[in-house]
Amino acid sequence: MSYSDSKSDQSSPATRLYNPYQDLHLPSQTLYNLPTSPEFLFTEESIRQRRSWGENLTFYTGSAYLTASIAGCGSGLLSAPRSFEPTDTLKLKVNRILNSSGHSGRVWGNRVGIVGLIYAMVESGVVAVTDRDDVWSSVAAGLGTGAVCRAARGARSAAVAGALGGLAAGAVVAGKQALKRLPKKDTFDEFEV
Repeated sequence: MSYSDSKSDQSSPATRLYNPYQDLHLPSQTLYNLPTSPEFLFTEESIRQRRSWGENLTFYTGSAYLTASIAGCGSGLLSAPRSFEPTDTLKLKVNRILNSSGHSGRVWGNRVGIVGLIYAMVESGVVAVTDRDDVWSSVAAGLGTGAVCRAARGARSAAVAGALGGLAAGAVVAGKQALKRLPKKDTFDEFEV
């Protein structure tokens, strides 16, 4: 592994460059054979195979905000041409499109991001109380989220929204489980010659 220059070898044969790996006596391939699974510091962390409440909060809120913002931008993009006036120049039309899509994206993102925040808090609470992270925890979190989001409109509205939230969370988890059961196709199969 050490580098030797032919000129320096001729002038002083006793000098060589320092090799930090010389005392390890390992082939260089084993140095870069890194594990693919995460390494845990404590055994309690390796037993628990779920996200922490902070990771849940960040994931659900961020993904809900991002998805709804993109959908809102698309909605604003489609509704912007209705606000065009016959005297608008191209610059004004582009400005109306950008303003409409930006406004809709922010509104949708904030509304759905709050729902993601409430879902993350309720799910983390359910998992902390039951100490189980399964389908029923997600359904209970969806039920609680729907009820909390519509609680200000009355008990009947909260009950209906809770039932819809529970059904939606159950459908998402069931769909996720169904996707896991599908056979994985190797992406390189189609490129074989």
